[in-house]
Amino acid sequence: MMADLVLQEARRWIGTPYIHQASCAGAGTDCLGLIRGIWRRLYGAEPFPIPAYSADWAEAGGTETLLDAAGKWLCPLGPGGPAPGDVLVFRMREGGIAKHLGVLSAPWPAPRFIHAYSGHYVSESALTTPWARRVAAGFSFPPI
Repeated sequence: MMADLVLQEARRWIGTPYIHQASCAGAGTDCLGLIRGIWRRLYGAEPFPIPAYSADWAEAGGTETLLDAAGKWLCPLGPGGPAPGDVLVFRMREGGIAKHLGVLSAPWPAPRFIHAYSGHYVSESALTTPWARRVAAGFSFPPI
């Protein structure tokens, strides 16, 4: 099952230190790097080179580069909402552009997600109300 493969790979990255723009399990990654690493494990090479990007979560306005790329390479969720193994895209500030990603690892009523964020490492965290209200969109990985 696809979700099992995604979660197995995401959990393999737990403990990897946060390094902006990196994507190497055990050595360093950021939130996008985690998703890129899962992609490589499932499909092989990444579909395109990743351009440099800002770590500034407070960017307001501008282009929805992350959200647009997710919509191009991942599958939009159906009416049932996110399930374990799905990618969540977050807006860290109201009115800001989407700047964070994670993988839902446990369903409601006690949702959890796996992500990497600045100053920390890849971890599995509770999807608390402050996190949940920042979810901008959800996607699933395409079938292999």
